[in-house]
Amino acid sequence: MTIHDRSLSRRAVLKAGAGLAIGVYVASRTPSFAQNQPAPQQVNTAPNTFLIIAPDSTVTVLCKHIEMGQGPLTGMATLVAEELDADWAQMRADHAPSNPALYKNLAFGVQGTGGSSAIANSYEQMRKVGAAARQMLVAAAAESWDVPESEITVESGAIKHRSGKQGTFGEFAGKAMRMPAPRDPKLKDPADFKLIGKEGAVKRLDSVAKSDGSAIFTLDINEPEMLTVLVARPPRFGGKVASFDAAAAKAVPGVVDVKQVPTGVAVYARGFWPAKQGRDKLAIEWDDAKAERRGTAEILAQFRELSTTPGRVIKAEGDVDAAIAQGGQVIEAEFVFPYLAHAAMEPLNGFIHWQGDTASARYGCQFPTPDHGVIAEVLGLGVDKVKLQTILAGGSFGRRAQQSAQVARELAEVAKAIGPGRPLKLVWTREDDMRGGYYRPFGVHRMRGVVRDGKIVAWSDTIVGQSIMKGSAFESMMMKDGLDPTVYEGSNEPPYDIANFRCDVHQVDLGVPVLWWRSVGHTHTGYAVEAFVDQLLEAAGQDPVEGRLAMMKDKPRHAGVLRAVAQSSDWKNARLEPGRARGVAVVESFNTFVAQVVELSIGESGPKVHKVWVAVDCGVAVNPDIIRAQMEGGIGFALGHILYAEQTLEQGRPVSGNFDTYRSLRIDEMPEIDVTIVASTEKPTGVGEPGVPPLGPAVANAMAKLGAGRPRQLPIVPGASA
Repeated sequence: MTIHDRSLSRRAVLKAGAGLAIGVYVASRTPSFAQNQPAPQQVNTAPNTFLIIAPDSTVTVLCKHIEMGQGPLTGMATLVAEELDADWAQMRADHAPSNPALYKNLAFGVQGTGGSSAIANSYEQMRKVGAAARQMLVAAAAESWDVPESEITVESGAIKHRSGKQGTFGEFAGKAMRMPAPRDPKLKDPADFKLIGKEGAVKRLDSVAKSDGSAIFTLDINEPEMLTVLVARPPRFGGKVASFDAAAAKAVPGVVDVKQVPTGVAVYARGFWPAKQGRDKLAIEWDDAKAERRGTAEILAQFRELSTTPGRVIKAEGDVDAAIAQGGQVIEAEFVFPYLAHAAMEPLNGFIHWQGDTASARYGCQFPTPDHGVIAEVLGLGVDKVKLQTILAGGSFGRRAQQSAQVARELAEVAKAIGPGRPLKLVWTREDDMRGGYYRPFGVHRMRGVVRDGKIVAWSDTIVGQSIMKGSAFESMMMKDGLDPTVYEGSNEPPYDIANFRCDVHQVDLGVPVLWWRSVGHTHTGYAVEAFVDQLLEAAGQDPVEGRLAMMKDKPRHAGVLRAVAQSSDWKNARLEPGRARGVAVVESFNTFVAQVVELSIGESGPKVHKVWVAVDCGVAVNPDIIRAQMEGGIGFALGHILYAEQTLEQGRPVSGNFDTYRSLRIDEMPEIDVTIVASTEKPTGVGEPGVPPLGPAVANAMAKLGAGRPRQLPIVPGASA
């Protein structure tokens, strides 16, 4: 069975009888999914809340992080299996229900996935879950066999005694469940690992189901009597409904009802197509009195003007102005970054069934805790009367991690508007998703540097950008002195030793809603820093690799990945084909260090990237195959957006609605990729986002070597269409 055989972790386990699993997950009990268990510790490691061991000895790990392509189901199962000494063929994984007391992200304090934190915050926790479960199984076997625990071993899922007695996990799970859970189980010496960090030791648990179509996503949900809901939303951000006529919409066969909701006008129908046809026939007058009406050109003009004046200083060392006055070669650069949609394969959606005094919802939920609370709030229920179950999501790149709980609120509102009793599936079309806002923020960097006597002696960076956090529930927790760190992260701490340095920020309020996008601030700060340092080193007559290394005396991990990628790409000695050049960049994001070398040529349609070499230091490499896949995916994602993607506004209206105008990378444009994982004993960090930031500047730096210059305004190939 795969993780998507729904019977595995919920129905079949319960049908088979009580007392047969560690941590029987009773889906009907919310929010306490660990009845009769001790109160969770600050870091919950109780096996009874994370593991289901079935009679056939399969082990299902309830994962507190959503699987949206980045591999946490496999990662969490690997950590447990290592300490449990399970055979990988036994392992399964499924999403944990919404319950922050048990399943909180230790980095956030609430249940949620983001910031490339899944493995980073779960590494020791989930290993302890596996170690504790192993100890409980051994204790159960020792009691059953009347032998000392010290005489029992566990190997590849088999529990053995030196007398020849042997048992399975399933055989002893019932007794083990009643054993006290150890609070500080002993963990393996990493030298004894059989799964963690081992090439080819595990296969992804979700690959088969995603390949054969059996994986269940929100769009696959089809409950009896279910209605599909589409919402007509204002074409401008900040607009609202003035009036509407639903007569033509209600005349469409299959349309059941039309209701006004806070986000627009909702059409309820027996299926997607009648809902879509009904929505198309709505006659709506929009009130744009408080809407954002500026287009991209006006926003750029405002940002450019601000960038010529000093902003609030984030960091200053030495005296940049004095260094400039002392003479030398002064180099200036402006970098412009457009709004970007997240463009995940699965648009936003959600399922809910409100029954008056209770409600249940399930969808690809990235932040269960705020979503759970919002659904309860809108429906006027206690949180304990709402069940929220996370299921697979077809990508996110930040879009499902809404600081506003946007989809959860709208899902509850459409249920409230029509009343209880009917299961509903809220669907956003691709056009809804693309034009629905919450983009990567627009931004401008204005940079100034001084090169004197072959050295970089001064550097300033004035940033103009939007806050992701301001006005959200995260503002008080994440803003610093009124400024959002995602506007400047990476720019205020470049990895280079520069005597005279200044980074200042203008944080602008706009009516265009923005959100974290894959690699968040580093998606633009990484480009600005790495393209600019390359230009300065060029002016100083220094090699791009050696020049960087000379300024990284106190940055051993940055230097480590840079040396590794220089070696794997044979940076010094490579003989390139005519018309090709290489560029390099190194960026730390989310405590992971990534360096990339790009080899490209330039044709009539723009740059053609032939190969990318990558070196990544993410601490202990739990799943090397997944790390490689995330580096490859990050490069493809970054390359398509750097080359082609932007969401423009015309009089406040988002233009691109689908992939015909929002150009993504094509399969024949995907470069060859060589990934080096730098060996490390540091704690593991994330890999879902850090593969993205270095790609853009490495491309820009290679283009400069071919005389094309480093692109100052992205995308590199504007106006590209499919």
